[in-house]
Amino acid sequence: MSRYTGPKFKLSRRLGISLSGTGKELKRPFPPGQHGPSGQRKKISNYGMQLQEKQKLRHMYGLNEKQFRNLFDKASKMQGISGENFMTLLESRLDNLVYRLGFANSRAGARQLVSHGHITVNGKKVDIASYLVSTGDVISLRERSRGLSSIKEALENRNHLAGYLEYNDNAMEGKYIRLPERAELPQEIDEKQIVEFYSR
Repeated sequence: MSRYTGPKFKLSRRLGISLSGTGKELKRPFPPGQHGPSGQRKKISNYGMQLQEKQKLRHMYGLNEKQFRNLFDKASKMQGISGENFMTLLESRLDNLVYRLGFANSRAGARQLVSHGHITVNGKKVDIASYLVSTGDVISLRERSRGLSSIKEALENRNHLAGYLEYNDNAMEGKYIRLPERAELPQEIDEKQIVEFYSR
């Protein structure tokens, strides 16, 4: 299954979460379509709820199904709680951390920055969005990319820096100082449902 490229607002309303993180999509807090506002939709089964949680998380991070499942399989082989491990791995992807540092206004924009070669990790160019960053790694912009207007605008609009990141404004680089705690990850996701979905 390929990555979703359809209308993001419609998808956000269907899933009931803001995929952009701004909340603008949920001004009309009901699913799209003529039956959306009526509330007459069928009761969701356990499987349907599990599938919906999986789709929420998958679309939030912008992965296709194969990437998502492979990362889940990797998380399930790690020590600890599979669901939390999975969300930590998603958060440790390079495109996500570029977004969290404020170099882009969205994960899709961050993915584009990475794939176009604007990002370095520990001084080396990395153009793979799915690259898993380790704690202690330094993520920075290439010298020639620091003047891009889209990056300057995104940094100006950043209003929060996650507690597991450090940012040096002068060097325009960030450091992944520790793994995130569950309380710092998306609260609207019930990762236990995703574990149950893949455990069927």
